[in-house]
Amino acid sequence: MRIHFIAIGGSAMHNLAIALKINGHDVTGSDDEIFEPSRGRLKKYGLLPDSEGWHPEAISKELDAIILGMHARPDNPELLRAQKIGAKIYSYPEFLYAHAKNKKRVVIGGSHGKTTITAMIMHVLKYWKWDFDYLVGSKLRDFEVMVRLSDKAPVMIFEGDEYLSSPIDRRPKFHWYHPHIALLSGIAWDHINVFPTFENYLEQFSVFINLIEKNGTLIFNAEDNQLATLVSNNGKDIRKIPYKTPEFEIKEGASYVFDGETKIPMKIFGRHNLQNMNGARMVCHALGLTDQQFFEAVSGFRGAAKRLELVMQMGQGRLFSDFAHAPSKLQATLEAVKAQFPKQRVIACFELHTFSSLNTDFLEQYAGSMDAADNAIVYFSPHALQMKRLPMLNKQKIKNAFCRDNLLVFDDVKKLKDWLMNNSSHEDIFLMMSSGTFDGINMKTLATQLLEE
Repeated sequence: MRIHFIAIGGSAMHNLAIALKINGHDVTGSDDEIFEPSRGRLKKYGLLPDSEGWHPEAISKELDAIILGMHARPDNPELLRAQKIGAKIYSYPEFLYAHAKNKKRVVIGGSHGKTTITAMIMHVLKYWKWDFDYLVGSKLRDFEVMVRLSDKAPVMIFEGDEYLSSPIDRRPKFHWYHPHIALLSGIAWDHINVFPTFENYLEQFSVFINLIEKNGTLIFNAEDNQLATLVSNNGKDIRKIPYKTPEFEIKEGASYVFDGETKIPMKIFGRHNLQNMNGARMVCHALGLTDQQFFEAVSGFRGAAKRLELVMQMGQGRLFSDFAHAPSKLQATLEAVKAQFPKQRVIACFELHTFSSLNTDFLEQYAGSMDAADNAIVYFSPHALQMKRLPMLNKQKIKNAFCRDNLLVFDDVKKLKDWLMNNSSHEDIFLMMSSGTFDGINMKTLATQLLEE
């Protein structure tokens, strides 16, 4: 097939482009800006556009498919040309569903934990040499790309994102997949720019539940009362299986999960991560694996990139990088780190980066979310506000929103790094939380500077 990507530089988009190139398709693409790691990966596979920008002349009836990314706008010149000539335009979830419509589809949804649960399932299936296709939201160890498409694999594992499919398809991505096995990890309001009320956000999950295939299975976090109510009120002709946080203990900085009388050491830690693990166990069980097989494999799971990822350890000091951006995830991550290292000072830095977190109307949702940290810091980039066309934030209002008088707020990355260098010890625990990059901070370099004696 000849396939063209409009906005090829996106995280999922560039990985799908690479997967299709690996499968032997003729792939081209365009974008008006492409950043790392997308740029380097596209270049490696010969897919980096010769120049940035939009090229409507590249759109012709000879193309078999055009895949449209969320970064493109509805008035994109290439999109307008494709619509004019009647070309077949897909969103990437639509394209993935078309690929997987004859496979057993497993979809992992929820406001938090999706990537970790999906990654755990993939790790276990790979350990037992299963053949499966997948879509996951982070680069994983032992997986070259974040998307795999094949003709023969009987199963496809999807990370089910609730964000919109494309600029011209306003459905959440996970509404496309119609799972045979689904998991919902929990619900916490997010994406305020497209779901302006919690009720509107909640409705997307109701629709998802009702799109599960007849006689399918829904595995859900029973500790989330809102989700449990939603599940009880939706979903006919499906099997509903609850899960909870497993029994565990923390001993000398390590976490152990109990399987009956057996204690299983884990490389991951934190109540929320062990809860995620139990959900992954239920999915693997629904696929046909035993608990013994699951625990043998998952005990070696080290986590996904930026999901409580240990960037560096020197002596007792550690620096972790985490994707936390929603209030519930921020709180869960901080509580997990403090519980794991109760005798050390935890210095937590959180970047306001998403549209929701940078929105004054949403900020109050963060009340108390950083209470577990010994030192709590919030950073925001004035440039990010300009790019999202949002008004400038007031530092005092941020402090008020988090309900923490000693909260430090920075809008200059150099001042943030200077504070960290001058007010910390190499034996501290540093937690850097963002869906962005703290304006380009190199985490390994920062870790070396903070942790070396």
